[in-house]
Amino acid sequence: MEMELITTYICKDFDIGIHNNMFGGKLMSLIDDAAGSFASQICDSPNMVTIKVDELVFKKAVKSGSILKVYGKVLRFGNSSIEMYMEIRKHNVYTGNQDLVTHTNMTFVRIDEEGKSLPIAEYIKKRHAVRIEKYGKALLLPTEEGFSAE
Repeated sequence: MEMELITTYICKDFDIGIHNNMFGGKLMSLIDDAAGSFASQICDSPNMVTIKVDELVFKKAVKSGSILKVYGKVLRFGNSSIEMYMEIRKHNVYTGNQDLVTHTNMTFVRIDEEGKSLPIAEYIKKRHAVRIEKYGKALLLPTEEGFSAE
């Protein structure tokens, strides 16, 4: 499955640190916000919380005025969790080229009002598996832990 564009962000002067680059913490917040909204959209639930972020390596500096695009794709579902691959790319408006700024895998869990995990409905997992199969890139297959991309 191809990466889906989730959001676009313009780096502003107040995002910049003393070395004239965007704060790493701002990039982490941006990718977490985008991934959370993506997980909520996929799982038909506003109650998705971050439980895991893999390593984040900052590969390119981001300056004020840079246009950032956040992309994501689903890797797999668990009983109450969704794992996604996320990227932030810096977009050059003159050439259309995009440079990778950072990437990571992130896991979110669906919770109830008391913070207890809730299962993600099977129809959501199946709907997403059909969508992935339709694009011909991958298929989510049932495993003991839920669905897994193959």
